[in-house]
Amino acid sequence: MPGIRVKENEPFEVAIRRFKRTIEKTGVLTELRSREFYEKPTAERKRKLAAAVKRNHKRLRSQTLPPKLY
Repeated sequence: MPGIRVKENEPFEVAIRRFKRTIEKTGVLTELRSREFYEKPTAERKRKLAAAVKRNHKRLRSQTLPPKLY
């Protein structure tokens, strides 16, 4: 589990912000949310395939030219 060292005279809010940033970078919360409930292997594959299709569509949309408006 990631941790931080609180510096002397460092405000509590700043330390919490740094801790949240390190937690987000390591992906602990996303891992925890994904393991909260058991997901069948077929459901996991289906979810990952849907995410890949969505990423592909998004990538294609950004690469194509916008339609002409005349």
